[in-house]
Amino acid sequence: MKAFPAEQTMGVNVPLDIEIHSQQGREALRVPVSSLIIAGWTGRDKAAMLHHIRELEALGVAPPASTPIFYRLAASRLTSASHIETSGPDSSGEVEFVLLRHAGQLYVGIGSDHTDRRVEVYSITVSKQMCDKPVGRTFWPYDEVAPHWDQLLLRATIREDGKDVIYQEGGIAKMLHPETLLAQLAESDGALADGGVIFGGTLAAIGGIRPSPRMEVALIDPVLDRAIVHRYDVKELPMRG
Repeated sequence: MKAFPAEQTMGVNVPLDIEIHSQQGREALRVPVSSLIIAGWTGRDKAAMLHHIRELEALGVAPPASTPIFYRLAASRLTSASHIETSGPDSSGEVEFVLLRHAGQLYVGIGSDHTDRRVEVYSITVSKQMCDKPVGRTFWPYDEVAPHWDQLLLRATIREDGKDVIYQEGGIAKMLHPETLLAQLAESDGALADGGVIFGGTLAAIGGIRPSPRMEVALIDPVLDRAIVHRYDVKELPMRG
């Protein structure tokens, strides 16, 4: 297992206010986040993953050099706000499960890997750094969902023509299992330490990747009959020059 280089552990801790919803109750926490990682190309189904790669190739994005791949971003890009601001109209979100390690424990939540698609043609890492990464405030203890992980569901809706339409939907089992994902992260990039957040991968977009002024992402647990939902609006800032 690799250890983080010193320069990767000496960052600014960004406070993130969350609520832990467990079967024992609720607890509000302010978590100092020191690292943010976006895991790409994490599909278990190689055919489905290839489909998503082709989606991006249609937008001019080169295929990845390896799968999975781990993009490191500024922790300050995380936000639980109800809106984000983007430069121009060329960004869109992706529903993803989110893992957070805090005080030695692992938690799971929901987020959106909002990305600038025009910049993505130039550099995937830069395109991801361009946009805030919305996350829901609610997290569950990973231990509570680990026994039935593959039964969890992901869903995203977007606003089109004044209506909410399903944009992404499917089982979380389509992505690498968290323990496999974290093991591969440890081998290639160093273990996820306290204060670390990692986005776990996404599903293919129904009808193709496209922008929307509003997005809702959800992690659904049909076994314990609960869900984590986060909705955010997107404000486009004008492009000058």
